[in-house]
Amino acid sequence: MSSTQNYPPAPWNLQGYGFLAIQLLDIDNVSAFVPIALDIIPILPGKTLGGLYVATYPAESTLLYNELIIVSAIVRYKTQIGAWISHIYVDHPGSVAGGREIWGLPKEMAQFDWQGDRSAVQVYQHGKQLCGLKNRWLLPGWTQPIAGSVFSELDGKLEVFTAQSKLKWQLASLEVEVSSESPFAALGFSQTWGGFYFNPLQVTVQAPVAIDTH
Repeated sequence: MSSTQNYPPAPWNLQGYGFLAIQLLDIDNVSAFVPIALDIIPILPGKTLGGLYVATYPAESTLLYNELIIVSAIVRYKTQIGAWISHIYVDHPGSVAGGREIWGLPKEMAQFDWQGDRSAVQVYQHGKQLCGLKNRWLLPGWTQPIAGSVFSELDGKLEVFTAQSKLKWQLASLEVEVSSESPFAALGFSQTWGGFYFNPLQVTVQAPVAIDTH
């Protein structure tokens, strides 16, 4: 791969705030978005866990940008478990290039419209709505670090990387609307199973490691 956009090397350190909507998704719906080398892990019969994450990194971050991540499944390769990101959108060309060329993530450009007191956000691409998220209320939160693995494909080869986070978690009442024109509409993010607000949010995304699939 090659790019005319400059971006910093991994790891990337990101700080800001954001929302995570969690939902049980039908494995039949998500299987077309997951590489055949990965096994989709069922949480309940016929269901896997998906997530819609939208955040902004406005200061003291490696790059300053907004981000929408669609986790379409929890997956496994042999004994390793992680998330699969099928769609990801940002509003910084350097983030697009770095995401694609370092991590093999399918980043695309989009526009983010945070509204009011930042309790709602709309995401658009080429003038069409991808999704909208609105929060109704928050409960008092707690601070807890968490780390997780994410699979990706770079130049047709399977990789895995770690994201380490320090978050203040607050239970949130999230309403998610996904446009029928959205590339991830088929995943079925119509109703959320649970939701969280993170503020402050600190994430360190490590460089990927190639997986030997032979």
